[in-house]
Amino acid sequence: MSNDPNLAELVVRVHEDIQPHFGQGRVADYIPALARVDPRQFGLAIVTCKGETASVGDCSVPFSIQSVSKVFTLTLALGRLGDTLWQRVGREPSGSPFNSIVQLEREQGIPRNPLINAGAIVVTDALLAGRGPQATIAEILDTLRTLAGDPRVTIDAEVARSEADTGYRNASLANFMRAFGNITNPVDCVLETYFNQCALRMNCVQLARAGLFLANDGIDPIAGQRVVEAQAVRRINAIMMTCGHYDASGDFAFRVGMPGKSGVGGGILAIAPRRAAVAVWSPGLNTAGNSLVGALALESLARRTGWSVF
Repeated sequence: MSNDPNLAELVVRVHEDIQPHFGQGRVADYIPALARVDPRQFGLAIVTCKGETASVGDCSVPFSIQSVSKVFTLTLALGRLGDTLWQRVGREPSGSPFNSIVQLEREQGIPRNPLINAGAIVVTDALLAGRGPQATIAEILDTLRTLAGDPRVTIDAEVARSEADTGYRNASLANFMRAFGNITNPVDCVLETYFNQCALRMNCVQLARAGLFLANDGIDPIAGQRVVEAQAVRRINAIMMTCGHYDASGDFAFRVGMPGKSGVGGGILAIAPRRAAVAVWSPGLNTAGNSLVGALALESLARRTGWSVF
């Protein structure tokens, strides 16, 4: 294992390792706009803190990043609110499905962490803070374009409509938390913002580039700009490690050993601190709602590089 691998060779080797598994898993067919995606697609991109990029497969095909967006809205909220955010959302693994409502009742409307749906809805509510959905959505989109260094990052309007048309459980979560006083803006405004956030459309290269500040103590090493304080990045990475794959987060930490965040669009953003950001995409999901082939690819990558934090 090498800490400074030949990246071009590395991504090819990982691609070869997981090729027999292409097409495995089940796409997120409960969101109509995602049900039509070909599960055999696979992309991988690595962007290092030194500015090197390597990619393979369908790395230029844009996809719906879904819950990976929660990492970026959490970053914005921590930058704006600091530790006061933790008065409204916890920092513990849920041990339950990402859209569970059971814990909320038991825990008085305080979501277990900001990377499950309920927690991310609270973060979105915090970002609204007296503004309308359009201004907040524009801020989120502009942030992702800036971090990715690419103005082509967009929001998939069809996916956003699909989310709104089928998002009854998310609406239930938001209304439930509103009843406990943990949602302060009108629920329809919070959900409109949240559904558009989840409908962000990026490719692997853009996503890895956007997440690079998380590998470099909050500073974008290519642009030379501080995105958020180093202390906030340590906390974001810790929550990604413990909560980033819902109730399969422990298994991902065991097998891969890097902070990561998955989305039901099939994307995963993983961070190798002080080394690189990695984005993989393969639409077929396992039973926990994480990319089956994507997780296998990251396991291969960690094995070949030694980038596990353990």
